[in-house]
Amino acid sequence: MCTSDSPSHHKPPVQGGRRGSQGWRRGRSCQVLEGGERTSCPLRSSPELCLRWADPRHSGTPLVPLKPVKVENDLEPEPSKPEQVKFSSCLETKGTQYETNSVDFKVGADGTVFATRELQVPSEQVAFTVTAWDSQTAERWDAVVRLLVAQTSSSHSGHKAQKGKKTVALDPSPPPKDTLLPWPQHQNSNGLRRRKRDWVIPPINVPENSRGPFPQQLVRIRSDKDNDIPIRYSITGVGADQPPMEVFSIDSMSGRMYVTRPMDREEHASYHLRAHAVDMNGNKVENPIDLYIYVIDMNDNRPEFINQVYNGSVDEGSKPGTYVMTVTANDADDSTTANGMVRYRILTQTPQSPSQNMFTINSETGDIVTVAAGLDREKVQQYTVIVQATDMEGNLNYGLSNTATAIITVTDVNDNPPEFTTSTFAGEVPENRVETVVANLTVMDRDQPHSPNWNAVYRIISGDPSGHFSVRTDPVTNEGMVTVVKAVDYELNRAFMLTVMVSNQAPLASGIQMSFQSTAGVTISVMDINEAPYFPSNHKLIRLEEGVPPGTVLTTFSAVDPDRFMQQAVRYSKLSDPANWLQVNTTNGQITTAAVLDRESLYTKNNVYEATFLAADNGIPPASGTGTLQIYLIDINDNAPELLPKEAQICEKPNLNAINITAADADVDPNIGPYVFELPFVPAAVRKNWTITRLNGDYAQLSLRILYLEAGMYDVPIIVTDSGNPPLSNMSIIKVKVCPCDDNGDCTTIGAVAAAGLGTGAIVAILICILILLTMVLLFVVWMKRREKERHTKQLLIDPEDDVRDNILKYDEEGGGEEDQDYDLSQLQQPEAMGHVPSKAPGVRRVDERPVGAEPQYPVRPMVPHPGDIGEFINEGLRAADNDPTAPPYDSLLVFDYEGSGSTAGSVSSLNSSSSGDQDYDYLNDWGPRFKKLADMYGGGEED
Repeated sequence: MCTSDSPSHHKPPVQGGRRGSQGWRRGRSCQVLEGGERTSCPLRSSPELCLRWADPRHSGTPLVPLKPVKVENDLEPEPSKPEQVKFSSCLETKGTQYETNSVDFKVGADGTVFATRELQVPSEQVAFTVTAWDSQTAERWDAVVRLLVAQTSSSHSGHKAQKGKKTVALDPSPPPKDTLLPWPQHQNSNGLRRRKRDWVIPPINVPENSRGPFPQQLVRIRSDKDNDIPIRYSITGVGADQPPMEVFSIDSMSGRMYVTRPMDREEHASYHLRAHAVDMNGNKVENPIDLYIYVIDMNDNRPEFINQVYNGSVDEGSKPGTYVMTVTANDADDSTTANGMVRYRILTQTPQSPSQNMFTINSETGDIVTVAAGLDREKVQQYTVIVQATDMEGNLNYGLSNTATAIITVTDVNDNPPEFTTSTFAGEVPENRVETVVANLTVMDRDQPHSPNWNAVYRIISGDPSGHFSVRTDPVTNEGMVTVVKAVDYELNRAFMLTVMVSNQAPLASGIQMSFQSTAGVTISVMDINEAPYFPSNHKLIRLEEGVPPGTVLTTFSAVDPDRFMQQAVRYSKLSDPANWLQVNTTNGQITTAAVLDRESLYTKNNVYEATFLAADNGIPPASGTGTLQIYLIDINDNAPELLPKEAQICEKPNLNAINITAADADVDPNIGPYVFELPFVPAAVRKNWTITRLNGDYAQLSLRILYLEAGMYDVPIIVTDSGNPPLSNMSIIKVKVCPCDDNGDCTTIGAVAAAGLGTGAIVAILICILILLTMVLLFVVWMKRREKERHTKQLLIDPEDDVRDNILKYDEEGGGEEDQDYDLSQLQQPEAMGHVPSKAPGVRRVDERPVGAEPQYPVRPMVPHPGDIGEFINEGLRAADNDPTAPPYDSLLVFDYEGSGSTAGSVSSLNSSSSGDQDYDYLNDWGPRFKKLADMYGGGEED
């Protein structure tokens, strides 16, 4: 009889904490009843582990010791009497091997479990894991084996076991399958009472994602004292009274422990709780017991790739097995079980050229490597590979999958040498031209553009021994530009035959040879052009003495025309002659003097005079060249020395100081010093009053010969002679100021003035004149200020009404009219706000406002006007006022608003003008000249 279980794969055993109720599931399995025993085995074609255990509902001897074996704690289990655990294969195949994770127990080849050494059992339960693996398929299976240890029966009389034997008794009546007794029962006897250790509760396994119903019972905890007194049970720890709260609960009276909601192993893989037993008064009845709850993993998480798109590269032409990249997927499920064991495989490859399986992937590590040869970037530059990651060790039937994209770029290697598009190239270049591109060499390279494998490098291997040309690479087109770097001469080389080789910046890949098309010939023709004549000796230097007369032939400064194959004439001219000292023959270049050459001239620098000449041919177009002639002028003694200094000062008494004199000569050695200084014999007073003492070849001292010389200015002539051949002399005048001196030999102030030729009386007169001038200036300033003050404070001498002169009077106080009064003028300016005026058109405002515009400039009255200018000033003011639109009254329409009713004044319309002529206007004649015009108009009306 076979039943189909859930598809969970490779799950650890689910234990509810009850002895004798263990389970195991792996893949799709069947349960076979064999004589009261239940066998769980996977339905697989390969031999796998089948574990038999006792079913409590049937009779039979358990193969896995599920009954509690009571062994006295202080005694040791007998190693010669092992327990036997029988393992068998569903297909009855051989070759299954076993091992344990405990060093105290071992499983033999026949499935017998035995102790490896004498043991002292630490508790009343021993658990370890047995692993079975098939040596043929390398598959592994795990199972948990628990040995329940009980106490050893002994007589009360002797507390010893029979010598040489250990009595082991089996408890025939296990407790209920859903009840744990974490606290051992205490046995009382008349003999010695031995205190037992607490139970070690095995872990409670709970599968995640359970569908319930909830709460779901896990285990019942009971103390053996609940028969005597009421016991209250509780649990503490994470999941009970600590966050997350109330995941587990316990019935305080019955001790039944429940899980209240589905578990998620990815949130909490395990819980550690403590169970407590107290009486109704809260007194501790038993010691707390540790409960370990493990969440059994379910395959509820797909593998997740770290990146959705992976980028990698591989060189073209790589051999099979070349590493490309690694993709990684993580599964949140338990990695120690098949739920978290991820396997990789390649789903698709695009494009499928040259093969559909160019790459393979390591199913466990995710390493992608090449599996076939033929990667060629020039054909396929990029591959797109879809990688699938599946858990359950890659089982596509039960595992969960996810995919990612791996983009593999085929990187370029230099497997294509550059090749010229043609075997020969041609070009031409004018002679004497540099940095000119002669020819462009085109190449073809199938490697990746603008990479070292594509960038061309050109090299001239023959045909240019003098290095006239170089080949540069165009960075955009990769063409070779043959460039002239050294001028070529048509008269020497009329053509060049170059051999150029092209290569790449990067060396060729291993096994790739250069192509014969990587070499080409370049023919370059040189064009003849009209070259300028040149002076073979440029700059040309000649030496001669200065002072040669005009017309002297100096040299012939001729040029050479390099165009040997052209019959051309060369003509010469001056280009630069600063002093205009030279002439040149236009046909042969002979240089003659046009003036006397002077070495001391400003145009000569360091005894050298430079002139530039031009040589031009008559070619088409004409060409010219320049040459510089340098004339080194040898000095002759043509300049007499000059005395220095020109002025000096000396005391009127001798022996106090002297004047040091020297000479300056424009010539150079040997036509300069040593100099000879002497006083002339005429006039005789010179030698009488002065004397010269020689100090050395260039200096001498001039001093007084007499004991006293009156202060004043003296002109002392001195003759200076140089050492030239023949020597030249010069009489120079030195102005000497003789003055009284103090004890230090310095001229006093009065003495200096006296020496200048002014006496004491003259000096006093000058000082008095200066003082008088300053006094007059001061008095004039004071008078002007007083006059200005009187002009401002002077009052009119006559009454203003009787003053009929045409004067402009200034009135300081004039009222501002209505605007200076405390009137509310806004009522007049805002008539539209008055609703009781029915005849007022809305929006009508005053328009007699000051226009906005440029104001004319009124004339400025002078501070002190001339009487004749007053009339002109008034007329200019009137003209400006008449033309000023901003001056009141404004030339605009005036709107007179309503100002109220009930005026006490009578109407002026009742006044009638009199035309009877009975009015007498003669009295106007008595009002003075101002009313004369009015008197003339009305006074004599009848006569008119």
